[in-house]
Amino acid sequence: MKSFLSRESILVIMLLVICFVAKAQKCHPSGMIRGKKSPSGDCNQEQDPDCCRPGKMYPTYTCSPPVSKNTHAYLTLTSFEAGGDGSLPSECDNKYHNDSSPIVALSTGWYKNGGRCHSNIKITGNGRSVLAMVVDECDSTRGCDADHDYLPPCANNLVVASKAVWEGLHVSKENWGGLDITWTDTCKPSGTIRGRKPPPKQCNKENMSECCKKGKLYPTYKCSPHVSKFTKATLTLNSFQKGGDGGAPSECDGKYHPDSTPVVALSTGWFNNSKRCLRYITIHANGRSVKAKVVDECDSTMGCDGEHDYQPPCPNNIVDASKAVWKALGVKKSDWGEMEVHWSDA
Repeated sequence: MKSFLSRESILVIMLLVICFVAKAQKCHPSGMIRGKKSPSGDCNQEQDPDCCRPGKMYPTYTCSPPVSKNTHAYLTLTSFEAGGDGSLPSECDNKYHNDSSPIVALSTGWYKNGGRCHSNIKITGNGRSVLAMVVDECDSTRGCDADHDYLPPCANNLVVASKAVWEGLHVSKENWGGLDITWTDTCKPSGTIRGRKPPPKQCNKENMSECCKKGKLYPTYKCSPHVSKFTKATLTLNSFQKGGDGGAPSECDGKYHPDSTPVVALSTGWFNNSKRCLRYITIHANGRSVKAKVVDECDSTMGCDGEHDYQPPCPNNIVDASKAVWKALGVKKSDWGEMEVHWSDA
């Protein structure tokens, strides 16, 4: 005999399923940390953070809320400069960053073990939006120790931003510190590569190039941020000469190029499957502009192997330039290496 459920029974089942799914999507604490008093002066209170309180229990998280097209988060303020309340260099690149650059740290779950390193996210708040690059983790798993300036573990829903992000959202300075926002990925990583230790003398460290670290996960990208009349990018230094840290001949023409020629390599998405080969772009920085020819790809999809000199995959926002470009922009030689720029197709 065939049986049928009543409408009331169906409604109850549907509500139970909805509750079960909602519960499954929640991010529950993974543990607790008991606060302890910091030694005198060891808690960095530059941006008025809450120092750990002796005996107070703080939850830890290995997860963050699910990411959507409009992920709800809480925006806070930090300094990524040397001596700032960010303390150590940023985890993604082991460097400090200027407060004038729109950059952020994400709670552990959203940081994805470095999977969002150097990717751009779109932050919306105060009726405005701004793009910012992920450079660090806001550790939700540990805290209340010297490594974390005796600050509590981060909440699992934080976007910790530089001053430039707050300025980009046009928040009045007296209101900096905490703001409800939403955020979304712009160019998502396409995968990750696990670093391995380079064989002896196999990693070319010319121009302060970074060598892959054993076990570290490096994000890969098939895309780059949207190109506009003033596309934000990070300018880096490269030698396209034979024996330089560019490695093999340039991909566009199979040739080497002298350091005295203004040439560049672009991240994979901007390289656009060679469609920008031998074309010129205009780079703007330091109050100057220079035209440079695209001759190579800065590979964002592969790395940590012999073909790439055991260097990590390129971030997705790189204009890798010869010495001639840096000279034309009037940058002091002591400052060559990395700089925020704008570029456009010439």
